Amino acid sequence: MTGLGPAELVAGAILAALTAYVLLGGADFGGGVWDLLAFGPRKRQQRALIAEAIGPIWEANHVWLIIVVVLLFTCFPSVFARLAITLHIPLALMLIGIVLRGSAFSFRSHYGPGHGEETGPGARTSAHWGRVFASASVGTPVLLGICAGAVAAGALRAPGASGSGGFVATFVAPWLTPFGLSVGLLTLVLFAFLAAVYLTVEARDPALREDFRRRALVAAGVVFLVAFGALGLSLREVPPVGRGLTTGPGAVALHVSTGAAALAAIAALWWRRFRLARLAAAAQVTLIVWGWALAQYPYLVPPDLTIRDAAAPRITLVLILWALVAGGLVLFPSLVYLLRVFKREHAGP
Repeated sequence: MTGLGPAELVAGAILAALTAYVLLGGADFGGGVWDLLAFGPRKRQQRALIAEAIGPIWEANHVWLIIVVVLLFTCFPSVFARLAITLHIPLALMLIGIVLRGSAFSFRSHYGPGHGEETGPGARTSAHWGRVFASASVGTPVLLGICAGAVAAGALRAPGASGSGGFVATFVAPWLTPFGLSVGLLTLVLFAFLAAVYLTVEARDPALREDFRRRALVAAGVVFLVAFGALGLSLREVPPVGRGLTTGPGAVALHVSTGAAALAAIAALWWRRFRLARLAAAAQVTLIVWGWALAQYPYLVPPDLTIRDAAAPRITLVLILWALVAGGLVLFPSLVYLLRVFKREHAGP
């Protein structure tokens, strides 16, 4: 297969939207992780900074996930059907987590500072919704990573391909695996790492900035350990994935680039160059997402659904590509305007 046709272009758009969701929506989920782990004398200030950072734009970030779902449903219907059927349990739980998280964030804001006293029923209600918000922020990324791990492992086979099986064998065993759980944990720590780095830029108070700088450095170390463990599990449990990640086309260059971005992020954090750290951290996570896509190319769902075999008719793909161009002319200026209105530029380092 040579050249890039409409199917590959749509698949590239799905990857771009998924990357945007990880970098933007993922950081919002990571903010919920640090909300749960807030501690020390500035605990309230840490949570207030997280709410201030994600409050104005967090719902807008779900547009990227919506684009992914719509493009899969329209342009790769067999892929959408395979995912929606086999992974209906983790996907349903993920959707519940997204809804709970958004609702809890709104309810907590209503009962938070400025809407009542710091003690009493209002404060207790705010704390309750805060726990729901933080718990959903932890669980949802894990479920997202589990789904990605199941796809990469080639566990989502066509109905009847593995024999009759039962409910557990068909709808639970494909995603509830050590490798899938390791990818879920990696997704969670990556989101937490992104959030901590982003919050060093958002913070105006030097003490708060130092709080999240330390968290970002710790999270960077945890990312390395979890990523190494997930790679080891892939080599042992799902060799095709391990080979794709280690010896596939471009794997070495991708690993070197990812490592360089990770070291640049750590060095920038160490020397308190926070805007550079944000750029390097985003590059690191982007390369990890692209590495996953490259490891299973040309398959959308290994081992049998390739990009071209699963694609809708050409006319559908072409019309969708034109719709993406037209939609982008509305979407991107709208997002820029949203950021200019609600996100203040901080004079950080």
